[in-house]
Amino acid sequence: MTVIETTAIAGIVEPVIEAYFATLNAGQFEATADLFAVNGALHPPFESPVVGTEAIAAYLKAEAQGMTLYPRQGTKEPLENNRTQVNVTGKVQTPLFGVRVAWTFILQENHQIESVEVNLLASLAELANFQR
Repeated sequence: MTVIETTAIAGIVEPVIEAYFATLNAGQFEATADLFAVNGALHPPFESPVVGTEAIAAYLKAEAQGMTLYPRQGTKEPLENNRTQVNVTGKVQTPLFGVRVAWTFILQENHQIESVEVNLLASLAELANFQR
C-alpha cells in the first residue's frame, strides 16, 4: 500500500478535501475520481465540465500528469440541503510553469464531492505566456 502524504490547509479540516489533493499529487487519479459523487463534476479552467467518476479519472490521467498541487488556505461555509462549500487557494506547479489557483468544492451531506471548479488566478499577462 502506498503512503499518501497529506498537506495541511490553513482554515480547513475536511478529510475529502485533503484526500483530493493527496491523491492527485500521488498520481492516483482513480482514487481522486472516487472522491466524487457518481454524477460529480470537475470544472477545469477554460474547458467544459467533466462529469462522472470514469470521465474524471480519464481526464486527470490525460491532463494532470506531472502536476503538483500546493493548497495553502481555505474557508468553509454551509449551503442549502446539507451541502458545504469549501474554497481553497494555492498554487499548481506543472513541468513548464507555476500558477496561482482557486478551487471551489461543493460537498454533499455524505462528504462526496458534488463538484469542484478550478480557477486560475493569473493575470492576463501571465496567461498570455502559457502555451498548451
